[in-house]
Formats: sequence, structure tokens, C-alpha cells
Amino acid sequence: MLQCEEGWSYIAEWVGVPLSHVLDVVGVLPQARYVVYFSIEPDTWESIDMADALHPQTFLTYGMNGETLPVGDGGPLRLRLPRQVGYKSVKFLTHLTVTDNLKKFGKGLGSAAPEGGYAWYAGI
Repeated sequence: MLQCEEGWSYIAEWVGVPLSHVLDVVGVLPQARYVVYFSIEPDTWESIDMADALHPQTFLTYGMNGETLPVGDGGPLRLRLPRQVGYKSVKFLTHLTVTDNLKKFGKGLGSAAPEGGYAWYAGI
């Protein structure tokens, strides 16, 4: 399920790889505290702490409902965080950065969402 802060929701079968697996493959230093992820969309980026990054439900998603992830739903790659509201599940990912400090990104608030008045942690 994908839930939006505005009140709508969407249920789909999401296909992808756990973000924890990708982080294991690339190797993450012990001091890593956050994953910052960026979209091709201008000024769209978010971050999560390592607890959410390593959670088994956090996926790099490339498929939906038995098909390749459609562009309208974030294809070719989006991050899925079912434990947080929709704006944390950024579409059209271009890259990820693992860091120990969020102050060096944007205005230092942890993502574009708090810069626009939303909460950084958007847990359900």
C-alpha cells in the first residue's frame, strides 16, 4: 500500500530488491547514519535513517503488478517505504548517497519535504 499525506492510498504488488541488500553489496561504513536519495525531478530528494534503510520492507522498486514499473508510477526506479507516507517514496531515482550527516544537503533539514513545510520523519 502507498499512502499519501493528502488522504489517498493505492494498493499494488511492488517488485524490487531490498535496499538493505544493495547497501550490503556496496559496503557501508559503520559511521553511516542516513541514506539520501535523489530524483531526476528538480528539487526532489529525501533521506531516511539507517533503521528505515535496513528495514526489510524498504525496497528499490522496478516493477509493479507483474510488469515493469511504469513511468507514471516512478519507473524505471523508485524507493518504496511502506512504513512512511507517500512523499518519502521518491520516484525516478538517479542516485543514493550514504552519509553520517544531513547538514551538507539542501538547507540541512534532511530532505526537500521539511524545506516545504512537511515533516522529515513521516512514519505511519
